[in-house]
Amino acid sequence: MMADSLMNPGVLAEPHVLRLHPGEDLRLALEAEAKQRDEGWILLSGIGSFSAAMLRYAAAGAPTPLAGPLELLSLAGTICADGAHLHAVVADGAGAVTGGHVCIGCTVATTAEIALLPLAGLRLGRRLDPATGHPELTVAPADSR
Repeated sequence: MMADSLMNPGVLAEPHVLRLHPGEDLRLALEAEAKQRDEGWILLSGIGSFSAAMLRYAAAGAPTPLAGPLELLSLAGTICADGAHLHAVVADGAGAVTGGHVCIGCTVATTAEIALLPLAGLRLGRRLDPATGHPELTVAPADSR
């Protein structure tokens, strides 16, 4: 099986850094930012806190609600105007750590500091993959639509 990939013919673009505020939904805010800018990004870093979270664990059909307060220890993934694929690691007040797929419902408590990297010369998108049944990452030259 061949991986879907495309070498970056250009250079890395300037990072985009943003702060989400209390009450914002992490996933919805990042997807809205990508749609507004019509850009795609690789997530470089994400830290902060949640008052509540919704994470879907491997092979689970539905997300699991997590009560806060929670520390957002790590955030990884890709974001584009067509949607996002994000995974997070969070810790509860006792320091117990869990992680999973970020769903709608991860509500920022005090802050979420996010660093994103666009890739010059490439366009990230999502398209339904019949093999998985999910919108999966697509990579194309930036001038293709």
